Amino acid sequence: MNIGEAAKATGLSTKMIRHYEGTGLLRPPVRTRSGYRVYSDEDVHTLHFIRRARDLGFSVRQMADLLALWQNRKRSSADVKRLALAHADSLELKMRELQDMAEALRHLARHCHGDSRPACPIIAELAAPEPGMARGGRRRLGPGFAA
Repeated sequence: MNIGEAAKATGLSTKMIRHYEGTGLLRPPVRTRSGYRVYSDEDVHTLHFIRRARDLGFSVRQMADLLALWQNRKRSSADVKRLALAHADSLELKMRELQDMAEALRHLARHCHGDSRPACPIIAELAAPEPGMARGGRRRLGPGFAA
């Protein structure tokens, strides 16, 4: 199948398929005499694998590791599990960081009058030299800000 058909079959864009070829995740496809890419069923299966790994938030490097494990019939499932759990831990840390950021923004928004006055604690915090430091070096406390 051509790149458009492979894209449709996998839910990936043609640009992403080319990207995965360029990063080495997908082997370069066979080309026709006129230079068009031709993807095999195996290539499409690999693209499905890549898409699912991407949907789970794995990085290109992690996807390369997963692909190597997938293609190695002598792999240890412990290696796969270790990689998956490390990624889950990383995602949980990122979620906590995002929750802290959201709470910090809610805290700042609660202290913003939201009226026609120019004074705004949100802008003051963004302009501060350090997180949690508002005008004059006074420490503004709130979620995500050190005391």
